[in-house]
Amino acid sequence: QVQLVESGGGVVQPGGSLRLSCAASGSRFTIYNMAWYRQAPGKQRELVAAITRAGSTDYADSVKGRVTISRDNAKNTVALQMNGLKPEDTAVYYCHAHTIAYNYWGQGTQVTVSS
Repeated sequence: QVQLVESGGGVVQPGGSLRLSCAASGSRFTIYNMAWYRQAPGKQRELVAAITRAGSTDYADSVKGRVTISRDNAKNTVALQMNGLKPEDTAVYYCHAHTIAYNYWGQGTQVTVSS
């Protein structure tokens, strides 16, 4: 199986920054789209940002201007730079990778924005 390992989560004050990273390993197929999702308590999982192999990006309206997604195709890694964090950004953030055959999810990393 493909394993996605996230890192970089933690507790940060409002207005602070965090950089989440995700490394994919064991993929037999090319990883096309990679993305970050998040799920807050009592809410549905939602897309935060996505990126194709060509570098095309998509962001949720709630994070536009504050978040940047990037990837390294050779290393099968994806990162999420988050700035100007708000309490409403508090959630478990999940890395997602899509191949021609399967979709994979990481175990999630907690991001807590609180003063």
